[in-house]
Amino acid sequence: MIASMTGFARQPMTLDEGAYDWELKSVNHRYLELRIHLPEALRALEPEVRSRLKKHLARGKIDVVLRDRGQSGASPTAFDADRVRSLINATESIADIMKHDASVSPLDILAWPGVLEGAKVDPDRLAAPVLAGLDTAIDALVAMRETEGQELANGLRERLEAVAEHVAFIRERREPMLAEQRERTLARINELDLSLDPKRLEQEVALLAQRLDIAEELDRIEGHVKAVRDILTNDGPSGRRLDFLMQEFNRETNTLASKSHDLEITRATVEMKVLIEQMREQVQNLE
Repeated sequence: MIASMTGFARQPMTLDEGAYDWELKSVNHRYLELRIHLPEALRALEPEVRSRLKKHLARGKIDVVLRDRGQSGASPTAFDADRVRSLINATESIADIMKHDASVSPLDILAWPGVLEGAKVDPDRLAAPVLAGLDTAIDALVAMRETEGQELANGLRERLEAVAEHVAFIRERREPMLAEQRERTLARINELDLSLDPKRLEQEVALLAQRLDIAEELDRIEGHVKAVRDILTNDGPSGRRLDFLMQEFNRETNTLASKSHDLEITRATVEMKVLIEQMREQVQNLE
């Protein structure tokens, strides 16, 4: 299913060992970038957390945070006096070196990792329920990304059909444009009153018409329209392929505009460029 790269999920957990919150935030990114923040006691779970995320997500910058809200009504039982003394000695030594030292409050010391000693956490016992909570959060994030992705896909389909309509219009105007260009060329030659070999003149006019012909560009654009339709019906990541196709759309439309000597075709190509740019912006959000 088409999925967006943006989403958010939060999964609170209340366990016998304490209360925890998973928060997953996803934004656009060229590749998959995982930024995982776990409490010190559960840092060993990071490889498994990373593995589970990679199974469900292919692109995006993902911030993953597990917050420890502590036990309900509980407070730290003690603090590490030796560590506190070491920290105070270190801050005093640094203050002697600094020209403008800043005072350190007791709360700053208490906030240092490892100073407060609360209830001991058993990582092995917490692993299973914490990872189960992660799975629930990942499912919620994926669901949100898929919902937004379907909205983007619907917008892409609407604009794609509009591009197809412009292509059909230009194809109808192709033959009249070539005929009009031929007549204008012959009229200019007659105005100059030149004595030219009829066969050579016909060859030159035919070569000019060939250079101005836009049939190949129209065929390629129609091929790109079909390719985008197919991608939008398939499962799995699609953003990179669609981004490449948007570049191809732009290339062919620019060639159309450069070859056009017809006002109606020029107007249609301008409208196509607007639609393609809108599609390109939407594609940037897709996984």
